[in-house]
Amino acid sequence: MAVKKTKAQVGALHGFRSGLEDVNARFLTEWNVSVAYEQYDLTYTKPATLHRYTPDFILPNGIVVETKGRFLTADRQKHILIKKQHPQLDLRFVFSNPNTKISKQSTTTYAVWCQTHGFQYAAKVIPREWLAEPNDPVRQEALSNILRKKPAKKGT
Repeated sequence: MAVKKTKAQVGALHGFRSGLEDVNARFLTEWNVSVAYEQYDLTYTKPATLHRYTPDFILPNGIVVETKGRFLTADRQKHILIKKQHPQLDLRFVFSNPNTKISKQSTTTYAVWCQTHGFQYAAKVIPREWLAEPNDPVRQEALSNILRKKPAKKGT
């Protein structure tokens, strides 16, 4: 007894990915319409989704400081996107331990990741040197162009 083929298997025999495609190609052929199956493509952009980032601290001189104990993949990806989209920002990290590896399988530490991607970093506390850096008009302008004041939390 012969095993009945699925529509997808029948379609694949004729160069289609599904039986429905095969059936429609046969109808087009019967109707004397030239069949052009998957001969073209087009490009499209998936709509971007807007996300918000709330910096931990913004120093008076415009340096943005993010403090991190754990620095997960999603955090690293987010900060690369922020840096790419807002290159004028001076975003820096303070890690509880910059020598922590980014994953169990990796030899890359948080410190090496920062060096690789052009971020300054420190261990444990914001360095006084960062506070002593002069005010930078470019930094301040970048901040004023992109930051928005968050609404006050209820009860504060």
